[in-house]
Amino acid sequence: MSVFARLVEQLADLLQPFFHASATAAAIVLFTALVRLATHPLARAAARGQRARAALQPKVAELRKKHARDPERLQRAMLELHTEAKVSPFSGLLPVLLQLPAFYLLYHLFSNATIGDGPNTLLGHDLLTAPLGGRWADAMGGGIFDGAGLVYLVLFAVVAAVATVNYRRARRTAAENPVPAGDTVPGLGAVGKVAPFLSFLTLVTVAVVPLAAALYVVTSTTWSTVERVMLS
Repeated sequence: MSVFARLVEQLADLLQPFFHASATAAAIVLFTALVRLATHPLARAAARGQRARAALQPKVAELRKKHARDPERLQRAMLELHTEAKVSPFSGLLPVLLQLPAFYLLYHLFSNATIGDGPNTLLGHDLLTAPLGGRWADAMGGGIFDGAGLVYLVLFAVVAAVATVNYRRARRTAAENPVPAGDTVPGLGAVGKVAPFLSFLTLVTVAVVPLAAALYVVTSTTWSTVERVMLS
């Protein structure tokens, strides 16, 4: 944890001439961008996998027609098809899972009053007037349109905009590639139904975690949306 704290402090020192009192917040955004840049090759692979799944649709339609009266045989055939094509329906989850350690470190770093044997001086840093170790409930003490409250309003607006874009893209993709119940890889149908709404859960995350971790979430989800558009 102390090594990670030093990394954040060093990034903040580099950005100090440009962002002044908000340099630590800017360092978190930069750290997030570096993490996402490191996982970009996996995102590209996931995008290729998505295109490969789309290319399999004619064969999928043939299997559904051939085994329409035998759901178990159809399921086995679908699994074999995806295995032979080396396509995983869950490949897009890997970049997300690999980001969890970074989020975990930020969350705990800005949730603890001490680092090692000393005080956590990072908790004294702000984004404008909002403490990086504070939460939305704390910001509401001064009012929605107070300095800290406005910071969260901006974050919520960004998250809502990104979530809306993701929702529309997910619905459009689902409409173009419908997944009949019981006719495909186990669990994929349920994922497809829930996926369009998952982005809106980010609003809850931003509200309950420390502001530093919220900055990571907002930056990462925005990056993901732009990345998907560019790779599609």
